[in-house]
Amino acid sequence: MTEITSALEAKMGQIPAGPGNPADLILRGGSVITMDGRNSEAEAIAVRGNEVIFVGSSEDAMHLAGNNTQVIELNGRAVIPGINDSHLHGAWLGALWPDTIIGGAGFQSPAARLETGEDRRNAILRTGRLLASLGITSYTEPGLGPGEDNGPTGCFGSGVLDSYKELADAGHLTARVTVLSLFGELDGASDLESFERGLSGIRTYEGDRKWLRLAGVKIFADGIPPMHNAWTHHCYPDGSSGDLLVEGADTAAREDNLRRMILSAHAAGHQIGVHATGDRSIETFLDAVESTGLESARAARHYVIHGDLISGAALARLGSLGMGINIQPGIAVATGPMLAGVLSDQIAASAWPILSAMGGPAKLCLSSDAPVLSPDWRQGIAAAGEWVGTGHGMGNRELMTRLLSSYTSHAAWQDKAEAWKGTLEPGKAADLCVLEHNPLEVSPGDLPGVRVDLTVVDGRIVYDRESAAGEPDPTVAHF
Repeated sequence: MTEITSALEAKMGQIPAGPGNPADLILRGGSVITMDGRNSEAEAIAVRGNEVIFVGSSEDAMHLAGNNTQVIELNGRAVIPGINDSHLHGAWLGALWPDTIIGGAGFQSPAARLETGEDRRNAILRTGRLLASLGITSYTEPGLGPGEDNGPTGCFGSGVLDSYKELADAGHLTARVTVLSLFGELDGASDLESFERGLSGIRTYEGDRKWLRLAGVKIFADGIPPMHNAWTHHCYPDGSSGDLLVEGADTAAREDNLRRMILSAHAAGHQIGVHATGDRSIETFLDAVESTGLESARAARHYVIHGDLISGAALARLGSLGMGINIQPGIAVATGPMLAGVLSDQIAASAWPILSAMGGPAKLCLSSDAPVLSPDWRQGIAAAGEWVGTGHGMGNRELMTRLLSSYTSHAAWQDKAEAWKGTLEPGKAADLCVLEHNPLEVSPGDLPGVRVDLTVVDGRIVYDRESAAGEPDPTVAHF
């Protein structure tokens, strides 16, 4: 630890001035896992206001202590960057929790309906409390807008975005939120005319964009393989190959309309997340992005959501275009047998290529899609470890570092926010969580048993397990 700390301090430079400008919070005597470009580790971290001001030795951190500095003894515990769930339906989760769609009893569709602004705000705040208890400090709400204004749940319409704005302006959010606009139906059809009309009137937000950022748009290209509606080169048992959800007179027209949607959103400067599970849908997305030019594509950071049947060649193209892929490992584990049943064991074995994506140029983000799954990222990492299996050639520490980066630094990259969050370095946001054990020293399967002790967002403690003792556990789901 001493050698690592010394190298880190040399990189960080001089210790900030102390008594005249003390830290507000110091955590010392443990493992600070920075997730920076060198995967540096240290013993202590100091926070002033809403920023990290020092990462280094416990002794040097105390030079920053003043009369009012809160000092937390880690006693060997670990500090990691705040978790960023890069694909989580916040309002829907708040409406359903503790129920989830996929759980111990299989698949279910629990009823939920948010009728009023108060309902929506309460659901978002409920999700915030749950996420704080899990160490989650940022998430992406992937699809809110007029396409769902008349939707059956009230969890995805324009009113939900209004509620986020109200909570952000009032300072009531306890996690940072990135939003993708939705101009079609959730998991359903969209049409080019409505999409382009939505783009022309896209909602803006003038508040603090480090708390609420409207990043771009979400497009549903296709469905999912078990339902035979992922558009693929493969053949389902009924002889079909699926199709696009985008409206059009025939497949060619639907493909052209999808390309036009992507190009319109790109030209308007929006980041695009496309729900695409079939290999043909993914290839159409890549073709459209590639046609914009390499420099323009790389600046946009568009990404594939789910990517179940993505091929190795498409994954390589994704990386060359500076794009990302957002995979939910829990869905892979839960639905892999279903995919094998409608296609084949061989195809299922190559689906959701988490291992290939970890070693390639495309940015891999892992997420929950809550409330489809529990938002517990520890379970997500356990599922990823199960899906990756053994024989990958990595030691446990390397594997865990890569998996953790997909919930921290890579997710910040997806948010175009890596300059100010996602790692623990001086000058970056004081978003962090404390775990009772070093996550790099346990296996993926054992991580769910490692408790979250403390969550800090923007320099403020939003969850303390000790203080919450005796209260109902918000992380327990009903299945």
